[in-house]
Amino acid sequence: MSARLKTGFYVRALMRRAEIGGASVYVVRRGAEEAGALILKLARADGHCTVLSRATRGDGERVWIKPLGDASDYAAATKFFEKQIRFDPDLWIVEIEDRDGRAFVDEPIV
Repeated sequence: MSARLKTGFYVRALMRRAEIGGASVYVVRRGAEEAGALILKLARADGHCTVLSRATRGDGERVWIKPLGDASDYAAATKFFEKQIRFDPDLWIVEIEDRDGRAFVDEPIV
């Protein structure tokens, strides 16, 4: 059994990494510090965004998935977030604004 990082710690480390990389990062919604789920919104200058959600593959590998595809508008992303919050009130939402669209995560994006 492997120990997992607390979500709050993971978010703070992700924010630091993104800020060092020159991106702007905002906690849009703060969830449960210990084990809340995490969704990232990668904002682009063209008015579109990519939403990433953490998932675990059948083999136990942690990955990020794109539940709305490669590019979504902000309205669709907001609707998705509202639905997810109703399902999981402990949810974290972090927005990253980066000119190059980087996510600053180590896990694969599939």
